[in-house]
Amino acid sequence: MNYVISIVTPEALPRLEELTKELGLPLNVTLHGRGTAIQSVLDFLGIESNEKRVTLSAATEEKTRAFIRGQRERLHLGVPGHGIVIAVPMKSVGGGKTMEFLRSGETGTGKYTPELNFAYELIVVIASEGQTELVMDAARGAGARGGTVLHGKGTGAEQVKKFYNITIAEEKEVFLIVAKAEEKTEIMRSILQKAGPDTPAKAIAFSLPTTEVAGFGFPGEN
Repeated sequence: MNYVISIVTPEALPRLEELTKELGLPLNVTLHGRGTAIQSVLDFLGIESNEKRVTLSAATEEKTRAFIRGQRERLHLGVPGHGIVIAVPMKSVGGGKTMEFLRSGETGTGKYTPELNFAYELIVVIASEGQTELVMDAARGAGARGGTVLHGKGTGAEQVKKFYNITIAEEKEVFLIVAKAEEKTEIMRSILQKAGPDTPAKAIAFSLPTTEVAGFGFPGEN
């Protein structure tokens, strides 16, 4: 099983939703986000807006491949500004009924152990609101190509605030950055050094493995 993160333009969302229905993907959540490309890049590519829609879907390995293939064909992934997709493996699923629901009738044992050696990783950064430039400048300085930003609100225990010097219950920005596995460590180090807990961004970062990526223009991407 994979948790598939699809990032598309608002105009492309209806086609993406149509694809999820055709494949019978049972669990889809759509969030509002924005890209991090600077205005000069948008002007050069002829893109009017940085607005994004981020759809989170659960899919079996077979449907993941079909989902990404369908996005390549219908959403023109690979063309700048048309979208990206990332598949993150689920390590475990809570209960047989949940697995049956997520598989949507597909046969299987219900047991799943993902591989741990992947070519790309998804870096997740959680930072204070209004710190997009600080975080992304740090990431780009270490080789990141870009990212997508989601808006959220932190919720956490008071002892976390005291221990980590972070105000939890405040507006947050969540950055999704895909990087080659060999570049991930340097990108995360740069973010923590330049936009970490001791800076106005107060960023924390972690990474997740990805089984497949598409739309980034990386050589050899699936």
